[in-house]
Amino acid sequence: MAINIKNQIFTLHTKNSTYQMKVDEQNMLIHTYYGNRTDDTDCSYLIRMADRGFSGNIPGTDRERVYSLDFLPQEFPVYGDGDYRVDCLKADLGSGVQDGIFFFDSYQVRDGKYNIPGLPAFFSSEKSEGKTLEIVLKDAVEEVYVHLLYGVFEELDIITRAAVVENRTEGDIQISRIMSACLDLGMGKYDLIHFYGKHAGERQMERNSLPHGITELRSTRGTSSHQHNPFVILADKDTTESTGECYSASFLYSGGFHAQAEVDQFNQTRLVIGIDDYDFSWKLKKGESFSTPEVCLTYSADGFSKLSQTLHQAIVSNLIRSCWKDRVRPILVNNWEATYFDFNKDNLIAIAKEAAELNLDMLVLDDGWFGKRDDDFSGLGDWFVNEKKLCGTLSELVKEVHDMGLSFGLWFEPEMISEDSDLYRAHPDWALVIPGRQPIRSRSQLVLDMSREDVTDYLTERICDIVEKADIQYIKWDMNRSLMAAYSAKLPRDRQGELRHRYVLGLYKVLEAVTQRFPELLLEGCSGGGGRFDAGMLYYCPQIWCSDNTDAIERLRIQYGTSFGYPMSSVSAHVSVCPNHQNHRVTPFKTRGICAMQGTFGYELDLSKMTDEEKKMAGEQIAFFKEHGRLFQFGDYYRLTSPFENRDYTVWEYAAQDGSEACMSVVYTDMYANAASEIVKWKGLDPKKVYQMQLDGEDAGNFSGAALMHAGILLPLPEQNYDAFQIYLKAE
Repeated sequence: MAINIKNQIFTLHTKNSTYQMKVDEQNMLIHTYYGNRTDDTDCSYLIRMADRGFSGNIPGTDRERVYSLDFLPQEFPVYGDGDYRVDCLKADLGSGVQDGIFFFDSYQVRDGKYNIPGLPAFFSSEKSEGKTLEIVLKDAVEEVYVHLLYGVFEELDIITRAAVVENRTEGDIQISRIMSACLDLGMGKYDLIHFYGKHAGERQMERNSLPHGITELRSTRGTSSHQHNPFVILADKDTTESTGECYSASFLYSGGFHAQAEVDQFNQTRLVIGIDDYDFSWKLKKGESFSTPEVCLTYSADGFSKLSQTLHQAIVSNLIRSCWKDRVRPILVNNWEATYFDFNKDNLIAIAKEAAELNLDMLVLDDGWFGKRDDDFSGLGDWFVNEKKLCGTLSELVKEVHDMGLSFGLWFEPEMISEDSDLYRAHPDWALVIPGRQPIRSRSQLVLDMSREDVTDYLTERICDIVEKADIQYIKWDMNRSLMAAYSAKLPRDRQGELRHRYVLGLYKVLEAVTQRFPELLLEGCSGGGGRFDAGMLYYCPQIWCSDNTDAIERLRIQYGTSFGYPMSSVSAHVSVCPNHQNHRVTPFKTRGICAMQGTFGYELDLSKMTDEEKKMAGEQIAFFKEHGRLFQFGDYYRLTSPFENRDYTVWEYAAQDGSEACMSVVYTDMYANAASEIVKWKGLDPKKVYQMQLDGEDAGNFSGAALMHAGILLPLPEQNYDAFQIYLKAE
């Protein structure tokens, strides 16, 4: 059974993990265990009660002094309950002071997975239905309830969490902080693995030993951000890719977030994660409730590879809703780095003709096709086709491209507005600008107030109208700035703290409307590259532009970090021109193709200006990817080396889950005279099978799976700077 309950002990089982909590003698819900799968034994025997100096006692326990929430592991710690560690809820329940003590009230178990209205969440499917445990807590004094939601997917090996605060009092309550989940891991020394970054350098993996005190990661930018990612891992000191225990928390939210890991005075580790509370408040009137975004918890006893593969499979099967979730994505060419704003119908058609000859699948028209948009100072918000620039209607251009056998995609940046636009002149109050103050601009643009229904209605109408009339198959949904000094003309003064969350809800509302209207439409998320690469966006967009940095060598680190928490089928990656437009590096065309095949694979250059040799190589890349696309996008992914630890080469592998085929990619980042031999071992093969090996398409012999996994192979030596190789295996 996925959920077992006995004597108010709640034990949740997945295929390889057990999560347990109980209602103790004081009617508090405490956490007792999360780790490798065990039985239903009450694990609270691991908790030692003692008089802890300066640790407060809840009412009724102050004479013995051995009961304090300041050291007990909790499921949902609340500010004011005597626990001085980081908490999940901080609210004024009506007294004017932020406090509360929440006791167990009731529970229920339901078949199927709960949903959260207006927010992304894992869902039930025929293969993985899931079960729901709902535990209700009630404040000791006020009629305020917290509903803790647990989704258990036994076969997927994940547990999801969310919380709902319900106000049944006669007045208002004010929430100033609400996290989605708390994970108390007890005694033990853990490393925190997180993924920091910047624009054009996202998700750089960093591993640090947790010190005593609070370590926090957050985005205050209104998006999940380039700077920090809402996915974190806690791991034992000796955990590697293939051995050791680790836990991950993935926050399904595309706005600001806050993750805190605290090692307390008794060497216990607590992790909380939720909506960023930097500028957050939420008023709940009588009868209203507030739902948090969801967190996905994953555990592995077999290192990081197993953790990532579990998440990859769960996200593809039960989070991404698009019909594209299990389809090999179209190989596209995007015109942005080929033309930027300086394009016309003739050069777009020239690129499309080359794309058709190379057997690509799609042409994507990026920024500049609408309004007065010849640079990034004007036009945003005016989602009407610039027919003068296109020398005709968009529908005519799309038809001409369709007639070549290509699909057509289009770039949008719906959440933004230019001051030099018809939309701003008509509706200046639609921009997030503080009255009487000069706005903070970024990329010379302002942000639309997505909390307003008239704004979301306008965007939905304009996007759907263009997609339908022009017959568009793909949208790249961009967002090229962060929120700052945001003010909504629609919200009252005492509710401005709700704006950022309402903004995200408005975004999701438009995405929901567009995807429901056009279920076959392929959406690609983007925010200046990977500034909004989170599990929440994957609910609507099965792929996300990984980074505005298209340099193959820098992408090694970016895509390596991304792979820990997100499936490679979601990682949009393209071959771009050299010298690279971001860092001016020159890399071989072959290497750029191999790095792009680590993700969805496409091109971002002027195909009509490629040399004959480049066209030949591009044709070979496209043919190889079309033959093995399912392996690259849905095979088990293995990080065989780390670009942060190995500065000489980076190696990764895709292996079919049935052991029928595998492909190893090798990219050299340095080279030496009289170089040493390097051996790398394969993963995920069938030891009993014999594999035929091809090195860059040439026969390289037959080897047993056992030999390849246990003895390994010699890596080929580089012959030029940034050389790369693909080694393909096919079982006989």
